[in-house]
Amino acid sequence: MATVILAVVAHALWLSASCGALAVVNPDGLDAVINPWLGQRMLAGAVVLVTDRDGAVIHEAAGFADIAAGRKMAPDSLFWIASLSKPMTAAAILILVDEGRVRLDEPVATYLPEFGDLWLEAETAADRMVLVRPARPITVRDILSHTSGLPFKSDVEEPTLDLLPLATMTRSYASLPLLFEPGTRYEYSNAGINTAGRIIEVVAGMPYEDFMAERLFKPLGMNDTTFRPTAAQCARLATSYVRDESRNALVPVHISQLRYPLDAPDRRPMPGGGLFSTAADCGRFCRMLLGEGAIGPTRILSEASVQEMRRRQTPQGVKEAYGLGCQLHGDGTYGHGGAFATEFTIDDARGRATVWLVQDAGGPKQTSGGCRDDVRQWLDDRRRP
Repeated sequence: MATVILAVVAHALWLSASCGALAVVNPDGLDAVINPWLGQRMLAGAVVLVTDRDGAVIHEAAGFADIAAGRKMAPDSLFWIASLSKPMTAAAILILVDEGRVRLDEPVATYLPEFGDLWLEAETAADRMVLVRPARPITVRDILSHTSGLPFKSDVEEPTLDLLPLATMTRSYASLPLLFEPGTRYEYSNAGINTAGRIIEVVAGMPYEDFMAERLFKPLGMNDTTFRPTAAQCARLATSYVRDESRNALVPVHISQLRYPLDAPDRRPMPGGGLFSTAADCGRFCRMLLGEGAIGPTRILSEASVQEMRRRQTPQGVKEAYGLGCQLHGDGTYGHGGAFATEFTIDDARGRATVWLVQDAGGPKQTSGGCRDDVRQWLDDRRRP
């Protein structure tokens, strides 16, 4: 979880920048902040990257990728980035929107007919469920902003989330009643993002993962971003850890949402959270968004599509502020977080983005909060007047 700290450094850079320019970061000073957390076995290792529109300005690693093997965390360590996959899937479908092949406010059923016969759960009791027709169809915009009423997943996605083709997964979603009227509430839904992935397949006429590779990852130079890491990439994978308080130790764990071996050829892509990547690759994706859809001469998205990603799509009456595949923050930044504490944050006003990658599998007991506070304070103390 040294990962967390370096990652936190990145976020702290943003917070500190709002109050004044930062002095040059002293790596020795940063180590002094991180080492106590390593010593307390709160963190294993971390990678942090800070990028502007021209490229990375900070890219550092700390701690261990594998404690038992003595393998140190490296800048090119690979991570399961989990829900950081969501904004990438959103960007991919927006490529088709820019080409006029998909429309955000078109019913999902236009592309996937199985969604043309949806029901809404109006009442549920111990002995019955009352279903009614929804007031309107769910749209592409709804599934990208978690406002469709689709649940998080379906019962067929067991024991892991990467077992089935997208066509099978989406048919299972279409058979379930909606949880609420489309567009009226927010419910975090892998099912919605996975449905967007299936739309990409149908409209583009090619497998979702191939479209992601050909139209997003390769043009951006994201050569380490994949749903199915190779054996060589798995050798660079950061181990996931849970802290065991009774033993004062970090215990290695598998990624329970995914099937092993991770390089098995029959593992399926999961648009809502199946990607593996590096800090450098995630940084290039962030640079594209900072560049209003382009890195240098390489344009991926129109400026209008990037604006839609970072514009609030959720109703004003709900507390969650979400764009298209992106979480919106109260300070004007946006980005996304992942299940194992991975995260990126984009700050258009300051022209910078941060990526922090950790593999903290502690769930609600993730131990990054204290690290974050210490690193932010460390940066505040070194802020120029």
